[in-house]
Order: sequence, then structure tokens, then C-alpha cells
Amino acid sequence: MIEKEAKRSGVKIIVVVLSLALVAALAAWQLLHRQLQPVDPDDARVIEVRLPDDGTASDVAALLSQHGLIRSERLFLAYCRQQGLDKQLQAGLYEFSRSMSLPQMAAQVAAGRVKSTTMTVPEGYTVKQIGEMLVKNRVCTQEQWAQALANVGAHDFLPPVEVSPERRLEGFLYPDTYRIDESSRAEDIVAMMLAHFSAVWKEQFAAQAEQKNLSVRDTVIVASLIEREARVPEERERIAGVIYNRLQAGMPLQIDATVIYSLGEHRERLTYKDLEIDSPYNTYRYPGLPAGPIASPGGQSIAAALAPEDNDYLYYVAKGDGSHHFSITYAEHLAAKARYGL
Repeated sequence: MIEKEAKRSGVKIIVVVLSLALVAALAAWQLLHRQLQPVDPDDARVIEVRLPDDGTASDVAALLSQHGLIRSERLFLAYCRQQGLDKQLQAGLYEFSRSMSLPQMAAQVAAGRVKSTTMTVPEGYTVKQIGEMLVKNRVCTQEQWAQALANVGAHDFLPPVEVSPERRLEGFLYPDTYRIDESSRAEDIVAMMLAHFSAVWKEQFAAQAEQKNLSVRDTVIVASLIEREARVPEERERIAGVIYNRLQAGMPLQIDATVIYSLGEHRERLTYKDLEIDSPYNTYRYPGLPAGPIASPGGQSIAAALAPEDNDYLYYVAKGDGSHHFSITYAEHLAAKARYGL
């Protein structure tokens, strides 16, 4: 009887010990879980933290703690070690908030998701204008931009390197919105824009250009002329038709935008002296296409260059509202110029 009572007492003790251990483990788990949660789920205010280039995981933990973003430096380090992230934490300027959990912040730093911004390159911008925009926004210096252009390697759509770096890349820095961060160098931005052009060309235009036996370069040249001439989007294909009609007829293109590009500065009105500038881009002086693109065309202009409107127009004149009057004969063109005060 005494033996049975002893066994029962032993079982009770074991049950009690296991229960206490379970309660302790549950409490420890709840404490750990709470430590991993956001410091303040309702505080979404952005807190910028700069993590140094030579910083260790301990340095990262200390900075996050100083900004009140984590509850425990020790737990942050333990979590990173357990997840294999302690050797992957990357430097840079980050945006956090107290509504983020410890695992979210650790993952962000390990992935290097630093503070970024967007940069929009408008359609029709030249390489020079793109560089000026970056310099103005303090993304790079003029010297860094020039160096980035000079360091571009071979691409199957770019001309040989004997032309100037600026003229070599003209038309191929694809206009779009890009996401950049403070670590983005001028070289990175140029490479990103060229890669984007390459991808868009291959996906959307390469097959059509091959069917029409048009090279990448000639297509982009025509598209750049369309981009600078067409103020009304609906006129892109019609202007493309005029360009090809004049080329087929052996007529000089006489496009003002090519003269402006030759001059290197914008002019609201060209003089007869301007039209005489000796430049391979001046389509008043030299027949055929200019020596290269005169701007970065967008997708719509490239599409128009590959699918021009089938028309008989050989001339057009600006009407003053952004649109153009198109004519078939020179007499009609002269009458249109008189009508619109040109």
C-alpha cells in the first residue's frame, strides 16, 4: 500500500514538474514572440538610419536600439545568427518604422533594401539633358556623367567607339521611370537605361524591324525625329509617313529639330544662317537620315517608325497649337505656311 502511494506521489511530482516546465516554456516563447514584434504597431513614422560601411552585426543592433526600433540588441543578434543573416547585413541609408517587426528589419538590411527614389527621364530628352537632370538632382557630377558615358562597353545596337561618347549613346538611353538609391552611380544608371532599351527592343520591336529589314540604329534615328517633331501623339505615324516618303523621293528631310541638335542649343525660331550649319545632323544641308539619333525616343515613336501611316504627304507645317498641317504638293505647303504666318 505504501509502495503504491509512493508511486502515485512520484507521478504527481513528475506531472507537476512537467506542467511547470511547459508553463515556463510557454512563457518564454510568449516573451520571445513579443520581443520579435513591433515596438509600436501604430507608429508608422519613417525613421532613417544610416548603417556604416564597416559596421558589424553588433553595430547594426546598437543603432536600431538607439532609434527605439528594437527591444533587445542581444535578441536581434541571436535572431540574425539563427537565420544566417549576421554576415549579410549591408550598409546604406534605410527607412524603418516602429511598426516594423524585428524579422522584417533584419530581412531588409540583409537584402540591402536601402532608401530609394524615382527618376523619370522624359521622352525626347537628349543625353546632354539627361546628364543635366542628374547633376541638378545631385545624383552625380558632370565629370562623373562624362566618365560614365566614356566607359560604356560594346553593345550590339551601339555604333563603334570612334564617335563621341555622347553621340554614341544618343537615342539608346531609354526614357522611363527608374528607381535609384543613394548608392547608384552614374555608371549604374547608364547601364540600367541601356539594359532597359535592349529588353524593350527585343520584346516589342526586334521581330517587326527584321521583317521590314530595318536596323536598330536606323529605326531609332527615325523614331527620334518623330519624337522631337510630333507634339500631338496622334500625328506620330503620319509624320513617320512623311519622313519615309521624302527619303524614297530623294528629298532632303529638312527637319528643324536636326538643326537645333546640330546647334547644341534650343531655338524657338531658326534663321537662314542656322540652316547652313555644317553638321552631319543637319538634314537641310545633307540628304538622307542624320548621322545618328537626336534624342531618346519612347515606345510610341519607335512603333511609329516601324509602322508609318501610308500617305502621300511630303510636307508639314506647324499650326501653332502643337499640331501640323500636312500637304502633298509644294504649292499647298507654301499656302499653308502663309496661312499660319510662317
